[in-house]
Amino acid sequence: MLQTERLILRPWDESDAEECFRYASDPRVGPAAGWRVHTSVEESRRIIREILAAPETYAIVLRETGLPIGSIGLHRNDLASKDDEAELGYWLGVPYWGRGIVPEAARELLRHAFDDLKLERVWCGYYDGNEKSKRVQEKLGFKHQWTSENVPVPQMSETRMGHVNLLTREDYEKLYGSRQYYLPETE
Repeated sequence: MLQTERLILRPWDESDAEECFRYASDPRVGPAAGWRVHTSVEESRRIIREILAAPETYAIVLRETGLPIGSIGLHRNDLASKDDEAELGYWLGVPYWGRGIVPEAARELLRHAFDDLKLERVWCGYYDGNEKSKRVQEKLGFKHQWTSENVPVPQMSETRMGHVNLLTREDYEKLYGSRQYYLPETE
């Protein structure tokens, strides 16, 4: 479990299915990220069990309510195939857009990625037109690496233009410092 001022990042549980469905059933959420709208609480429960229960994938939970409002995680995939890298992925329920929640959650997950997991690179991408995700990545300090046309989006049965960004350990430490800089000096 990870914590910030307003948030708790904790593993998903099947008991979160109703809250997951509440936000993942909104057509403004999943399709922008490349996945289909959830059509039932039972589908959300299955997705929690089969996808969101993965290691290093967290429910974004508001401290004040204790309820999940989105998801964030570090994933291994085609972008992040080496042991010392991961891809950052996230989504958030529409009522919470524009409140700085994803950048807050992502900063803590990036701290965890670089300080605790000792990763060297974290990748992140977005599809053309997803300006909210683009802005989050810019705020976090990710740097554009490449843009690809005709990127397959299997869940949506289409192709899109995709943009890939990267945050290296070196850039992270320049932007945020590192835990090692906060250790007391020894005599």
